[in-house]
Amino acid sequence: MKFLDQVKVYVKSGAGGGGAVSFRREKFIEYGGPDGGDGGRGGDVWIEAVEGLNTLIDYRYQQHFRAGTGVHGMGRNRHGANGEDVVLKVPVGTEVLDENKELIVDMDKMGQRVMLAKGGNGGFGNTYFKGPVNQAPMHANPGLEGQELAIWLRLKLIADVGLVGLPNAGKSTFLAAASAARPKIADYPFTTLAPNLGMVDLSLGERFILADIPGLIEGAHEGAGIGTRFLGHVERTAVLVHLVDGTQEDVAQAWRTVRHELEAYGEGLEDKSEILALNKIDALDDETIATKAAELEAAAGVKVRRISGFAGQGVTELLREAFALVQKQKGELAAEAAPPEDWRP
Repeated sequence: MKFLDQVKVYVKSGAGGGGAVSFRREKFIEYGGPDGGDGGRGGDVWIEAVEGLNTLIDYRYQQHFRAGTGVHGMGRNRHGANGEDVVLKVPVGTEVLDENKELIVDMDKMGQRVMLAKGGNGGFGNTYFKGPVNQAPMHANPGLEGQELAIWLRLKLIADVGLVGLPNAGKSTFLAAASAARPKIADYPFTTLAPNLGMVDLSLGERFILADIPGLIEGAHEGAGIGTRFLGHVERTAVLVHLVDGTQEDVAQAWRTVRHELEAYGEGLEDKSEILALNKIDALDDETIATKAAELEAAAGVKVRRISGFAGQGVTELLREAFALVQKQKGELAAEAAPPEDWRP
């Protein structure tokens, strides 16, 4: 399935049906009076976060959505039928933005349902206007027009841990070693062209979602390479796992390049908990591993994990550390959301 994470769509709610002008004309009823029914309400446009979707590809081929128009009222006080609603189904984590890219709503919960455009009310029939003074009204209201707007849908995948690094740092290999995901793996840059998700199962009750995004290069925040477009998919993560290819010459510069791009992108990525790992140690001897790990630690000022996604060395230990950080953040968020101890309903 092709991955699509941003699309512009146009929605319009239905117009309300017009009220009817009608009078009773029945045998033996001398003063029938008005009996025009009200028009039906126009359909609404809704958006709903559903399970089983991880791309916006459905909206590549259809960008215009229009709810049903309400049916006009009829005689004998018959109310017009309401127009059909339209529901846009999107993956969990989809942001809805206006034309100026300002956030309208973040669909970050399964089953969340929000109205985007309300249908127009139906018009009153002439029965509504009957009174002591005007007992035979000859007019009815037209239905109200629906709302029309253009919106952007932008998907930010829901993941607990995100993988970052230069192209060919071994992120896809690590994802394949850590989960059942099978991303494309090759020995050329930018093999990964779209984010991949994998479910990591450490043990019963210990599981989290791991996201692999296309590699960053110097100048990515200015559009170099694939750019930083896919960094949005790790904005929601609790932890970043930064992989550095141990087989390259300057591992410290590799780390600096990616850190600079994260800081230039912003959105809080530079402040996230980060696990730094020297990858591909299966291709190095012990002396080289020690030297490069020391260079990396001196540049980053943090402990460097030594792993090999290909050989599986150190992978489980790193994943357990990432899981602990995820649980810690969830606990902190829960504590912030909890009411104070002296709170009384």
